[in-house]
Amino acid sequence: VKNGSLKSTLKHVAIGGIHTNIRVSYARFRCLNIDCQFNTRSQSIPFKADGYRITKPLKEYTEKLLSYGLTLKAVAWLTGLDKMTVKSIHKSLLLSKFTTDGKTLIKPERQAKYLAIDEFKLHDGHKYATAIIDWETGYILYLAHGKKKAVVFEFMDHVGDEWMSKVEAVACDMNSDFEEAFKGRYPKLDIVYDRFHIIKNFNDKVISEIRKDEQRRLAEEGSPEAAKLLKNSRYILMSKRSTLVQKDEDARKDKLVSTAGEIFNTPEIKAHGGNEVWYDELLEENKLFFTIDLVKDLLDQAYNSHDEVEMCVRLEEIIDICKATKNSHFIWFARLLYRHLRGIYTFAKYGISTGKLEGINNK
Repeated sequence: VKNGSLKSTLKHVAIGGIHTNIRVSYARFRCLNIDCQFNTRSQSIPFKADGYRITKPLKEYTEKLLSYGLTLKAVAWLTGLDKMTVKSIHKSLLLSKFTTDGKTLIKPERQAKYLAIDEFKLHDGHKYATAIIDWETGYILYLAHGKKKAVVFEFMDHVGDEWMSKVEAVACDMNSDFEEAFKGRYPKLDIVYDRFHIIKNFNDKVISEIRKDEQRRLAEEGSPEAAKLLKNSRYILMSKRSTLVQKDEDARKDKLVSTAGEIFNTPEIKAHGGNEVWYDELLEENKLFFTIDLVKDLLDQAYNSHDEVEMCVRLEEIIDICKATKNSHFIWFARLLYRHLRGIYTFAKYGISTGKLEGINNK
């Protein structure tokens, strides 16, 4: 029998940019059978989304915005929903798309030829997560807390031996845990170390450190002018000559690097010239800087090679040059290349890197 009525307010799709609500009146019923499990029931609202005080069209609209890649904050602003409600809808959407029963992750539909794996920091920076993608499509195949071997083992168990046996190579940084986990189960799988990490190590651990050492030495020897020449030269020493030539060309054309801003009162900035001349002066002043230039050129040649033997020869030449300097920073880089030689020159065969995955992690 009818047992009164209820009222509810449901959020609805915005009309003309204005957030709207629908007020609904619906009946409540009571069962007279004493053995009935439910004493009272409420009339169902056919256009209400299950689990939320919103309409089905608003939920569908929210899911569509999320599928376009908008952030939770942006979707909340557009729909008028609370950010946590949007997050809950997003989680339900992801579970329906990527799990079979809300818990079990579905297996990849496509057989991947190449994989890329990398870790990234979570929240406060003290915790990590690991992502694995299909390198060719950029699809995320696996995402889990941690950055140890266990994540790789879980992924391999998830996709199965047959699927993994058809994977040819994995791009990763020089995280030994990733390599050991993959190679431990599938010895024929090739590991390709990311080019960016090799270059970054050379820039940060060799170029930067040698520049600091030389600046300190010149200052101690009473050559303040020579030491001053090294100030702010980090970018110059790391750049290719072709990049410096382009910078000088931009300066001759008065090309703008940054336009003036009224809101933050920022000035207009134009390209500066004299980069190549400054670079040549640095090379003439210091033998180690000349060696840096040589190693940069050989690294560039090595990574432009499509033959593993040729790339290996280039890398061994770099190792010999670094050792011959007897400089601790160059020797450190020589050891780095030697220890990871196979994983570095395998790049010539596959030409893959973790670049796509770095972009995904940043997003």
